[in-house]
Amino acid sequence: MPSTIVPASLGLWAAAPESFVGAMHAVPAGMLVNAGFLWVWRVLPPRLAGYGPRWSLAGTLAGSLALWAAASAASLLALTATASAGVARALVPFGVALAVGLVATSTPAPVRTGAGSVGVPVLVARGVLAAAAVGAAITVSSANDGLLAGMMSVFPAIFLTTMVSLWWSRGGALPAAAVGPMMLGSCAVSAFAIVAAVVVPALGPIAGVVVAWLSAVLGVSAPAAAWLTRARRVTA
Repeated sequence: MPSTIVPASLGLWAAAPESFVGAMHAVPAGMLVNAGFLWVWRVLPPRLAGYGPRWSLAGTLAGSLALWAAASAASLLALTATASAGVARALVPFGVALAVGLVATSTPAPVRTGAGSVGVPVLVARGVLAAAAVGAAITVSSANDGLLAGMMSVFPAIFLTTMVSLWWSRGGALPAAAVGPMMLGSCAVSAFAIVAAVVVPALGPIAGVVVAWLSAVLGVSAPAAAWLTRARRVTA
């Protein structure tokens, strides 16, 4: 379900309402980039397994962040070039990310079972990184760079800490298996942004965010959960 995008959207609106729509239209492209970031965690670890767990993790982390940086820069150029396309520049990456998420979860990757819990340091790291991303986005938005602000608001802070903590606690198999569900679930963030770009200017920030959040949860999160449940039953 949409989480950090909620305070980010409120902050972006408060900082620069005139660039809010552009920022929200950049979010789906950012989430598509994040899907690529997650995909690295599925395809790269097996190719680095021969270097040992520590170097495999380091290589995967570096590769995923490098891809995120390069793809984000390319996405910003594409968004700038398609400024006249309006909401289409948000709908297209949303549709692509949704299709990728459905494909990635149609055959869930096997995982080994085992206990694992999220410790306080991981939770603190998630909060700090997410807050830093939101703060940076709001700062950039104040300079009226809505596209960059939208991209920065969805920096994969939670994805990053989740994948690293899962790797540390349960090995490389679980992060790989978690990629598909995370890719599909994150499409709710894009749905939130697309709806918010319309309803927040019309209804105001509070009511608009509530409507956008409910639309994303009911329109994407709930169906995604049902899809994942069905996929698990089919492959059980």
